[in-house]
Amino acid sequence: MAERVPHSPAVGPGWLQGWCLTFGGEELSIHGALATVVERPGAQVFVMVYALTEFDERTLDRFEAADFGLYRKIHVRVSMLNRDITAWLYVLDGFEGGAPTRAYLQDIVEAAEAAGAPRDYIEMLRATPTSD
Repeated sequence: MAERVPHSPAVGPGWLQGWCLTFGGEELSIHGALATVVERPGAQVFVMVYALTEFDERTLDRFEAADFGLYRKIHVRVSMLNRDITAWLYVLDGFEGGAPTRAYLQDIVEAAEAAGAPRDYIEMLRATPTSD
């Protein structure tokens, strides 16, 4: 994110309650299936929240191909340490299913580690099947 949205500081980590990390759109990417989230009662996804500038938001929209319908932005409630906030989230506008490449999954693991995700969450990510 530091490279993609350099003008937007991290606010802090949080959890999407009632959502599950999954993958889909395998046919749309050279990275195998792409990360997304789906609603799932009882599940939770560790996230990092950023205070996006308007410029960085447009840049991220282009990067995530939101203008072309690959991902779409929705509002979600994020549970942070001392409060809940409403934030934008990009979700894949496609079918769930498929597996990411090992390198793509490693990027997700490293981002979660850098953001301070709990060890059991990191281990769950590492156990995700890959396409190679």
